[in-house]
Amino acid sequence: MIYYDSVTLTYDGAPVLEDFSLHIAPGAHIALMGRSGCGKSSALNLAAGLLTPSAGSVRVEAKRLAYVFQEPRLLPWLTAAENMNAVLSDKPETMPRALEWLAAVGLADAAGKYPAELSGGMRQRVNLARALAYDGDALLLDEPLEGLDKPLQAEMLSLLRRCTEGKTLLLATHDHAQAQALDCRILKYQDKAFVSEE
Repeated sequence: MIYYDSVTLTYDGAPVLEDFSLHIAPGAHIALMGRSGCGKSSALNLAAGLLTPSAGSVRVEAKRLAYVFQEPRLLPWLTAAENMNAVLSDKPETMPRALEWLAAVGLADAAGKYPAELSGGMRQRVNLARALAYDGDALLLDEPLEGLDKPLQAEMLSLLRRCTEGKTLLLATHDHAQAQALDCRILKYQDKAFVSEE
């Protein structure tokens, strides 16, 4: 489903990832863990095609790839509901589904608000709901619960568990408990690659 083959990624002449290989089978849940700046987000961006490896190759065989970015990246000129609907069809007939997704993340009352009117945590929940609504067969999650308090994190983890069952998931996180809650095999950054902690 997602294949990293002997990948090296270099920034300013210094390798972040070096000869990194990982094959993620369909339906597998993998968490990448490590210090800030170690290449977790870069690994996801390579899978999304937003970065090109300096050496090696990355191949993704998903029909639909959804991405929860670390920063919400909502369109500022659209309301929360319109941002949601944009990934469905951007047509009036799918707006009820968009509203259902906002309700699923506890933001039914914020449907008509623009991103600038939402708190950081609210924007992140719209970001999460938007990726789940897209219904990809593979999901890239980059610190998807950043900025949420513990009760909200627990609610969103429960939603993520339900919505990612049977789907391929690649998670970048600092939080061991979140990785475990999503039934991830945990890979830790070591020697410019991610290796199993087991």
